Amino acid sequence: MGPGQVFIALIVIGLPIMALTAIMTRWMRLKERKLELEASLAAEKAAQYAASNAELEARVRVLEKIVTDGGMQTAAQIEALRDKPRLKSGDKVQ
Repeated sequence: MGPGQVFIALIVIGLPIMALTAIMTRWMRLKERKLELEASLAAEKAAQYAASNAELEARVRVLEKIVTDGGMQTAAQIEALRDKPRLKSGDKVQ
């Protein structure tokens, strides 16, 4: 095998290997970026669910308090709210 044949073999084998390596590198970067975006979206959704969950827990606590609170106290609070005079749009709160 002479030097010319070695050079041709390097071109025939080396160039496709380098091209495949470049293509695979770009493909792997694309996949990595896609996974990063999916992870950030998942984290954002998890944060939204956590906020929604906290809000629902607060509402359930209020409902539990109303249910377990004495009926007379709740009725008295409702009546107290009804007895308050309503403010008109131009009135000031004292």
